[in-house]
Order: sequence, then C-alpha cells, then structure tokens
Amino acid sequence: MVALSPSAPIQTYVLGANNSETAQCFPDASGCELAENITYLGRKGVFSGASGLQIAYLSGTESTGGEPTPAHCFSTKDVTDLKTSLLSASKFKGVDILLTSSWPKGVEIFGNSPGDIDTKKCGSGLVSLLAASLKPRYHFAALQKVYYERLPYRNHTVLQEAAQHVSRFIALAGVGNSDKRKYLYAFSILPMSSMEPAELVKQPQDVTENPYRRPGGGKSCAHLLPDEKEEPAPQFFFDLSSKPKGRKRRSEGGEGQQPKRAPSKPPLPTAACWFCLASPEVEKHLVVSIGTHCYLALAKGGLTPDHVLILPIGHCQSMVDLASEVVEEVEQYKSALKRFFGARGKRFVAFERNYRSQHLQLQVVPVPLNCCTTEDIKEAFIVQAEEQRIELLEIPEHSALKQIVQPGTPYFYVELDNGEKLFHRIRKSFPLQFGREVLASEAILAMPGRADWRSCQAGQEEEATAAQDFRQAFEPFDLAQED
Repeated sequence: MVALSPSAPIQTYVLGANNSETAQCFPDASGCELAENITYLGRKGVFSGASGLQIAYLSGTESTGGEPTPAHCFSTKDVTDLKTSLLSASKFKGVDILLTSSWPKGVEIFGNSPGDIDTKKCGSGLVSLLAASLKPRYHFAALQKVYYERLPYRNHTVLQEAAQHVSRFIALAGVGNSDKRKYLYAFSILPMSSMEPAELVKQPQDVTENPYRRPGGGKSCAHLLPDEKEEPAPQFFFDLSSKPKGRKRRSEGGEGQQPKRAPSKPPLPTAACWFCLASPEVEKHLVVSIGTHCYLALAKGGLTPDHVLILPIGHCQSMVDLASEVVEEVEQYKSALKRFFGARGKRFVAFERNYRSQHLQLQVVPVPLNCCTTEDIKEAFIVQAEEQRIELLEIPEHSALKQIVQPGTPYFYVELDNGEKLFHRIRKSFPLQFGREVLASEAILAMPGRADWRSCQAGQEEEATAAQDFRQAFEPFDLAQED
C-alpha cells in the first residue's frame, strides 16, 4: 500500500485493498475521495474520460466463496455485473484499459514466461474470464510486485473470425523496489472509439494466440483451467540390426527412485498402421532417431536422400491431435533438423497433409540454398495452388494449428525456414502429392520425375544403408542423444 500524503499534484486514481489489514483505509467499497486529487475507484466499475477513453477496473483478490464477500475481495457476481454492464452495449468491441489488482490465471499460455510467477497458484480465473470478455487493449496488474510484459495476443480466431484488436498484459513491480524493476509504464493511447478500424486491428509480428480460449476458437475457459497432470510416456525398444541410439532410459530399480505410475497407452489406430512405432508394419530399418514421444525416419521413396519424416510414437492423426508434450518434442526435432540442414548449406521446408491418412507424417525436405530463396519456395506453393484452384492462405508465425482447425478437419499446411506458414482447409478433394509436386518442380529442386514417391522406391538394403548414413551424420544434432 502507498502511504497517502494530504494531496497529489495531479488527479490520481487508485484501486483498493488486497488484504484485510489495509481494507480499513478504503471506507466506501463503491469508491470515494481519499485525499485531495486522490480517488479510490471502488471495487469494480468503468471510468470514461472526456476523450472517450474507457477504463474498466476490478479491485482486490478473488473471494474464496464465503458470504458476505470481504471488503478486500471480489466475487463471481462482481465480475458478472461488470461484464454485463459493458457487453450489453451495442457494437461493443472491447475496453481501452483494464486495471486489476490480481494477475489473470494462465496469462502466460502461448506467450513468454513470467519467470518465477506461477499463475496457476496466484492468478485469478475470474480475472482471466473478465479479460477474455472485455478484450482490453492494455491490461495492467501489480499484485505480484514484479515487472512482466507479455507478448500481445489476438482476440479472434485466424481464418474463422474477422480480425480484432490485440491485447497487451503488463504487470508492474512495487514502487521503489530494491531490484529496480519497472514500476511505471508511460504510453500514449488513442481511444478505441476514435480509431480507424484498419488501424485498430493491425497485428504486430510477435502476436500470439489468446491464452484464455480453448483450442479451435472455443469460448473462454481460463477460470476452469485444470492443473496439468504429467503422465509418463510409453517407451518402446526394438532389436534393430542398426539400432538408432536413443535417450538413456532409467533402470527399473535403483536406490532413491520414486515408484513409476503405469504409462497411459497411446490411442489405437482403427486399422493396421504403417507408422505406429509399436506396429509390426513399421519398416524399422528406416528409423534414424527415437525420442520420448516422437521418432524420426527417412521417407520411403524420398524426394531427396535426406528427406525425413517426424512422426509421433503413439497413434495420432494430425498435429491438431497431439498433446502439448508431443508438440514440444516435434518442435525440438524441427529445430534440430534446421540446424543440421543449415550446416550443410540447405534450408528447411516442412509440410503436412491431413487428408486420406491415419497417422501424422510431418514431411521435412531440405532444399539447397543455391537452388532458390525462401521467398521463391513460398511463391512456388502459392502459384501452383492458384493453378489448381487451391485456396492457400498465409497464417501468422505464432499461430497454432489448434487455434485454426478442430481435430478431424482435413487440411494441408507448409512451414518455411523463416517461420512463415501457408494453410489450406480441405473441403472436397486434394491432390495427394501436392507438397512433393511443388518442391520437385523446375522452380525449386528441378526433379519433376520424383514427385510421386512410388517411382522413387529403393531396395531395403539400399534404404538401410541410407538410414545408417543419415543417422551418423545427424548424431551431433540428435536430441535423442541427450541424457
């Protein structure tokens, strides 16, 4: 709490108490003047400036449910009343500023880390719900007394909703803190009501998905976010003639080890699957790396000798179906391959076709730097898509596919080495070799005769040798070699 002087040189507005000890300093829960030029806004409400700037505010911490609500807390009813007062207005787009004492729960999801702050423990789900509904352009909180500026996040679902303004969450440190962390934030802002729509909805390059929305564009759910429970991944071991070295596994026994929980089984395919690693159908001589959740294999009939697939060990149909820990390992393999190909003068191109396939195959094809630029590859995909009347749309770099499509939705997407992504939602039919056809074209690899994998197959002995060569070359970059 800030010690109050008899007056302030400029008009100053403050939020209220966050604990029972300081509640007595705020005699009227609906707001009052504490001193000359110092006004307590109250437990909740909306302040509108002469310029049209709209500021919503919510004081205190989330109530644990007792009645009546303590003076230093807010209740579900407080949040509902504040939401209703704003959302009932016609053409409501959002508020310019939201002030809360408490941090929102889950605000760091999809964004940068807030350091030691665990919002699952100290954040408020009701504040998350409020922020999701009011869509503030700026949201300030200071209860944790640390500085944190989250990457901006969008308030719409890409390709499903009209573009809306972005939101920024900023937490400020305690005034005069010994670590000299930022406790003031100076900025200029035009009221939303006076801005041109095109200017208002501009998306910065570092924008992320909304931390308070369900994947696929569902309703806000931050106040219901469960604590994540980590399950150990199932492990697979194979007696291969040329074994790809994997992570060192812990022994079953051992002094001081915690007893292991039974691993959850991966989803089962509806029919024999050629890509589930536990399946007898898998051509294991092509496997070059086995991680905890994913594995890497040379593509059968590859477009180039180092054309590889990133595949989940368990049965998953597409990137949209993957659990968060599997997505994380996919990203690690992608990063390793980018470094590996980069060291050999090649650029990384990845694509996925979730159509007429039952197991995720993320195809990764290296393209020599002297063949073309990243922009050339992007243009080749767009031009050939237009020729075949395929609507190939560019999606923001930080977009997650789970925010764009629901599980089970057919789609094709390609990712370039600079992070740019192109996406097509498949509605009727789609050329099965489209990704290969573009990369094999004269504009890129100039090998159109290799567009169809069936015309590029080699014998098993030749494939095994190629896999062994790749495995040895990739070893310094292989995340599965890490202890």
